[in-house]
Amino acid sequence: MQIRICSSLQEVDAQAWNAHANPAGLPCNPFVEHSFLLALETSGSATRKTGWLGQHLVLQDASGRIEGVLPCYLKPHSQGEYVFDYAFADAFERAGGRYYPKLQVSVPFTPVTGPRIMAAPGPKAETHRKYLLDGAMELCRQLSASSLHITFPTEGEWRTMGAMGLLQRTDIQFRWQNQGYGSFDDFLAQLSSGKRKNLRKERNAVREAGIGCEWVTGKDITEGHLDAFFKFYMDTGSRKWGSPYLNRKVFSLVSAAMADKILLVMCRRGKKLIAGALNFIGSDSLYGRNWGAIEHHPMLHFEACYYQAIEFAISRRLKWVEAGAQGPHKLARGYLPMTTYSAHYFADPRLAAAVGQYLERERLAMADNQVELGQHSPFRNRGASQ
Repeated sequence: MQIRICSSLQEVDAQAWNAHANPAGLPCNPFVEHSFLLALETSGSATRKTGWLGQHLVLQDASGRIEGVLPCYLKPHSQGEYVFDYAFADAFERAGGRYYPKLQVSVPFTPVTGPRIMAAPGPKAETHRKYLLDGAMELCRQLSASSLHITFPTEGEWRTMGAMGLLQRTDIQFRWQNQGYGSFDDFLAQLSSGKRKNLRKERNAVREAGIGCEWVTGKDITEGHLDAFFKFYMDTGSRKWGSPYLNRKVFSLVSAAMADKILLVMCRRGKKLIAGALNFIGSDSLYGRNWGAIEHHPMLHFEACYYQAIEFAISRRLKWVEAGAQGPHKLARGYLPMTTYSAHYFADPRLAAAVGQYLERERLAMADNQVELGQHSPFRNRGASQ
């Protein structure tokens, strides 16, 4: 077996990549597909210039047959990751170390749990994953990077990483679970009366403002829709964090490659499009990704991003809605806390020891926080969801 390092996804056969990223018969995660990652690269959103230099690992046998893949980037900063290590970087550099560059195994700008050390099922799959993980740590050493960070892996991968000596970290996101609801009203019926009344009030506020929402997916998505959505995205993103990560081109590339896995929720006041939310459709989940608006209306964000997503998931019989990073306010709207994972390797043993001690305390705090959040479930029967 050997590992090939590729600076571009163009160097890897798309069919071979996808056979390991989304094996047939298993739930599909659209963000690890070759076409999505390639769109981030070829659009210029995730490149050396923006601080995402591809260092993708491809495991091959002696004949050149691909046996596993791992999306990896060499980075001079910590932007666009959603698992924050700024405190580690600051402490190490104040102590005389050099934290950047570092290696990041992730999907750029996408805080969604999914496979990271990817090998198709089979008797050697676990061995192949360990080869890839060993290779990533060796690459870290060869490049003189300070560290290797694997963010938003599956729980199973996270446990394997822990067994191989990587430091383990946890965090919390909020997800909605479909309990076989036939309609949005069926979902509302499971909420406490106060929460149910509040959700109806929020949805009515949007309707009373004369705003309607429509779903656009597949071949119905036009460049006009994407132009409007990008305007919303840039307006809101620029006000919230100064410089949105994605450019206009990436939306066209992704739509051209995987339109059937995209849901645009477009919000219209009269004849004018004023807001939108971009979602991706997996085999059992709907993933809320980006949102924006050029007009401010109370409760419109909740309607476009949370309630429309729930309605769509019910209509498609999807099991989950993942609404992105952060946001305890999602709890009152039926999205309950779930654990997310990351794993970390530090080349400097002093930094590894210090971070390891910190992460032990942090994991306990996260577990306590999740229990406390769960006590504020909006459901009448707290066992009714998740």
